[in-house]
Amino acid sequence: MPLETETIRPAPSRRFSVAPMMDWTDRHCRFFLRQMSRHALLYTEMVTTGALINGDAERFLRHDEAEHPLALQLGGSVPGELAICAKMAETAGYDEVNLNVGCPSDRVQNNMIGACLMAHPALVADCIKAMQDAVGIEVTVKHRIGINGRDSYAELCDFVGQVRDAGCRSFTVHARIAILEGLSPKENREIPPLRYEVVQQLKDDFPDLEIILNGGIKSLDACEAHLQHFDGVMLGREAYHNPYLLAHVDARLFGSDAPVITRAEALQRMRPYIQRHLETGGAMHHITRHVLGLAQGFHGARRFRQLLSVNVHKTENPLALLDQAIGMLEGH
Repeated sequence: MPLETETIRPAPSRRFSVAPMMDWTDRHCRFFLRQMSRHALLYTEMVTTGALINGDAERFLRHDEAEHPLALQLGGSVPGELAICAKMAETAGYDEVNLNVGCPSDRVQNNMIGACLMAHPALVADCIKAMQDAVGIEVTVKHRIGINGRDSYAELCDFVGQVRDAGCRSFTVHARIAILEGLSPKENREIPPLRYEVVQQLKDDFPDLEIILNGGIKSLDACEAHLQHFDGVMLGREAYHNPYLLAHVDARLFGSDAPVITRAEALQRMRPYIQRHLETGGAMHHITRHVLGLAQGFHGARRFRQLLSVNVHKTENPLALLDQAIGMLEGH
């Protein structure tokens, strides 16, 4: 009896990745970003272990084959539950599973998820080990450089050292501390100062670990500069608000000689995907809300955004509206 064949993919490169962002990096967003870069590693929104174990796992894990290389980010702090969810991710075909130790929101703190786990390095180590024992794909961690009350460099090294000893080799480090009381998640992305030098010291002191820099990176020039010191860079909001930046990633950061896609081509490639979504009862704005930044920086951008965010709710022919939007991108 022939063995069932399965897709064997190379391990994903973390040289350039797009951060997990709640309400933003859903499957439609990731499919769109993939049109512009073949090599960028894409992350899901954070999914909690409770949502996967007790909720609609198929909906949370659903993705298109075109999205690879693709990582699932998990939120949780119970090793056994994380191991179950990591196995679900592997079975669903994800290339990596990542543990969130960076989200500062009150909602996740109350469930011992996110940045508050930086105060519990032994627990994080147990979580990583449980996941690694359950799967063959790589298990990684995304964390801050500290939290209020535990923000010394020695404590950061203790955290990284314990998680490394549990078997983790790849750390994506947001170069800010998280303030766990009094600041919103948005304020936590802006108010604590960026301290790239702390992450640089971490790379110097843990040279055998893969250290990915995250936080405040806004251009491919900055990416190239940071890649002189770090193993990879992760962009968040800049990649979302200015998605066409990804069109140049493969050539500049991965040495690709493939032609750079135009803005109009990127949106044109979305048309069959959008048509399928409409045919299954979906609404076009579920997808087009993610492409509004495609027109950033040139005359007509406001009209482009209006078409796909306001007019899209009024039209009886959404694909004709999409074609109009594609036409507006021609020549840019």
